[in-house]
Amino acid sequence: MGTNIDPQIDPDRFRQVLGHLPTGVTVVAAHHPSGPVAMSANSVTSVSLDPPLILFCPAKSSTSWPRIRESGRFCVNVFAAHHGEVSERFAAQGVDRFEGVSWHSRPAGPALDDAVAWIECTIDAEHEAGDHLIVVGAVDQLDVREGEANPLVFFRGRYGSFSAND
Repeated sequence: MGTNIDPQIDPDRFRQVLGHLPTGVTVVAAHHPSGPVAMSANSVTSVSLDPPLILFCPAKSSTSWPRIRESGRFCVNVFAAHHGEVSERFAAQGVDRFEGVSWHSRPAGPALDDAVAWIECTIDAEHEAGDHLIVVGAVDQLDVREGEANPLVFFRGRYGSFSAND
């Protein structure tokens, strides 16, 4: 596969155009000897059904990813529609990300009590990709919240939601 990448693509333009791709918003969390660790991620996607695999892409500069990597496992929490402010806190530096957030412990990591879904994984592989990493997780367990729950969606730099018409 050839690479005809224009090295002159402006990073701001790249971000603006890719911002037109709606994404789900999640927090990737793990148990670490120093306490719970987590980071926001909107780059989560399914990879394979057999075996069940997902991926997410932390920045190489992330200070949370090395601690999540150390644990060997992680829990992806799919944010609910009301989690916009919480999502920003999980992306911020130098704050207690779990302050005021209700969560419970799952084998792979902290699970936000009112998330839409939880996907627990063991780290399967890690690949370099520009200024980010591609982390592949082998899915060990997964669950969804009972009842109606709308996910948080990120689109053109803003939070929104999605409601399925049954």
